[in-house]
Amino acid sequence: MPKGRPKQKSEYGKQLAEKQELRGTYALRERQFRKYFQAGSNPDSIFKLLEMRIDNAVYRAGFALSNKAARQMVSHGHIQLNGKNVDVPSIQVRINDIISIHQASLKKELFKDLVVKLKKYEPPAWIALDREKLTAKIMSVPAAEDPIVSSRIKPVIEFYSR
Repeated sequence: MPKGRPKQKSEYGKQLAEKQELRGTYALRERQFRKYFQAGSNPDSIFKLLEMRIDNAVYRAGFALSNKAARQMVSHGHIQLNGKNVDVPSIQVRINDIISIHQASLKKELFKDLVVKLKKYEPPAWIALDREKLTAKIMSVPAAEDPIVSSRIKPVIEFYSR
């Protein structure tokens, strides 16, 4: 093999890599991820759809260490939305929704050190965290003002528009 400069990625390769990285960030399968990009037309709306999933809100509230762990918590019935049990990670949360941990689940090993972890954790501005009651209230829609967010979503939109 000849040595030299590594081959640069094509535009398609860059878009594919960005798509895979973003998809991994939200721990979604390809079909589900593609549907979000077909439903949203601009980076802001897609960002809001992805961020307002209950599994992502559980992660952003600090109840889970990763998006995958948050998804599993929801799937296994440890999470409640407005006092009702939920087990579908793709449910969209709305402003004034309250996310809490099921009372019976609080005794499990999974949530043992949660109060200690939450003391150091600072949630995003769109979530109000009650560290005593272990609840999170959705205060507003997350803002995608960050140009980095927009720059990450645009190549994925282009990828799916092929």
